[in-house]
Amino acid sequence: MENLLKVALAQISPVWLNKAETLKKVEQSIVDSAKEGAELIVFGEGLVPGYPFWLALTGGAEWNKTVNKQLHAHYVSNAICIEKGDLESVCNLSKKHKIAIYLGIIERPLDRGGHSVYASLVYINEKGNIQSVHRKLQPTYDERLTWSPGDGNGLQVHPLKQFTVGGLNCWENWMPLPRAALYGLGEDLHIAVWPGGDHNTKDITRFIARESRSFVISVSSLMTKKDFPKDTPHLDQILEKAPDVLANGGSCIAGPDGEWVIEPVLDKEGLIIHTIDFNRVLEERQNFDPVGHYSRPDVTKLTVNRERQSTVAFKENTKE
Repeated sequence: MENLLKVALAQISPVWLNKAETLKKVEQSIVDSAKEGAELIVFGEGLVPGYPFWLALTGGAEWNKTVNKQLHAHYVSNAICIEKGDLESVCNLSKKHKIAIYLGIIERPLDRGGHSVYASLVYINEKGNIQSVHRKLQPTYDERLTWSPGDGNGLQVHPLKQFTVGGLNCWENWMPLPRAALYGLGEDLHIAVWPGGDHNTKDITRFIARESRSFVISVSSLMTKKDFPKDTPHLDQILEKAPDVLANGGSCIAGPDGEWVIEPVLDKEGLIIHTIDFNRVLEERQNFDPVGHYSRPDVTKLTVNRERQSTVAFKENTKE
């Protein structure tokens, strides 16, 4: 039935700062969710190769510090370069199992020189094609010490059965205007990805659902002290100040009425699978639609720049 969509929330931990091993976990989750009949699987923010937890644990803002330089270099070396085919195996699995994917990555894009990284949310459709790469508009607090600010190119939505799906990274979900941009494109299934923690998901998930009269899927990762690989650079300094639990999950689903469909799931690794019904969106839009009958574009209107940003624009001489 076109109005029903079976979704899988992949609440897993990365093999921290190890691109190859984390991708293996992602691929296994895709296979497992396909066996359950899932048509969409969502992973947390920056899952591949992981969130930069060291910044808060090693004096990340200290200028010219060797520890931070070496950890940053290790991070960039394990980031995803889409242009070089780092997501090819994920796309192949998507196509094989006819499953759409939202995957949080640390992206190392060649169109920005290939040395800076972005917290990006990649959408792969059920045919295995990458449809959008949304680079986080504004890294949060200490994230700015390692992530670069993104652009509006990825503020896009995609058809998935009767749904129109879009997504934002972490605290972008608190930004009213990016949300409004997605609403204006017809979004009715909102994907919110997080590094982990019910402190992030427990309030905003229901709020966005209530505001937009849409389904909202929040997916978080997990991270504990034991999840740091033993070959992590400067592991002793990281563990010295690290709490036992750095990210406790909190993945959840809220319905278009703002009520819980699945309450935040804590400290449990694995897949959370549920079927959602598009008709619930139409029911709740009856009395409120933020960009339709309950809007006043003659009074307030949003302008969005979706140009992919770069420092250079080349004009080639095509004359022989």
